Amino acid sequence: MAFAEAQSYPIDVVVVNNASTDRTPEIAREIAAEHPIVSVLDQPLKGKGAAVRKGMLEGQGEYLFICDADLAMPIEEVSKFVPPALSDYDIAIASREAPGAVRYNEPKYRHLMGRVFNLLVRLLAVPGVQDTQCGFKCLRREVARDLFSIQTIDGWAFDVEILHAALRRGYRLVEVPIHWYYGEGSRVSPLRDSLNMLVEVLRIRRNGRVGLYDS
Repeated sequence: MAFAEAQSYPIDVVVVNNASTDRTPEIAREIAAEHPIVSVLDQPLKGKGAAVRKGMLEGQGEYLFICDADLAMPIEEVSKFVPPALSDYDIAIASREAPGAVRYNEPKYRHLMGRVFNLLVRLLAVPGVQDTQCGFKCLRREVARDLFSIQTIDGWAFDVEILHAALRRGYRLVEVPIHWYYGEGSRVSPLRDSLNMLVEVLRIRRNGRVGLYDS
């Protein structure tokens, strides 16, 4: 709230409650009651992809920014993605691999697993993009409406699907180096979720081949 209310441009904060079983929705609504810029949506379908789709299709801003709730990327980094710092793009992707990016406290095995998965993603679906899975991305509103309206993946690999569709539709992608902090509380299961994501990536590749994402 301190960051949003300090900016010279208006910001809306949309919190999507993704089938939480803790006090997330209660706490979010308490904050929304005190800050009119905050709204809370409920997404009964489980899956990060489903939650992000709901938020992006509801968002009203000129730029729509996907932000993981753990703030592994400090919120101040958002300024790198919007004018005047950056404007000539359709999708700006936070990157932990681009020159100038810094990772903090990430175990070596997690980094290695991420690089192996990214290699598969580049070979199968999103060539040339070094970090598809960082949870911070900014899209122009009309681009977000277009891409998320055709999204089919409700799980972790939704990023890959959105970026694959974006490339097929000729949108301009840029990677933005960020500072990123590893957190022990991640909900991602390295083995189970990596296998599920690989299956989803193969599905995305098949969808692309049959023209599902073409304009």
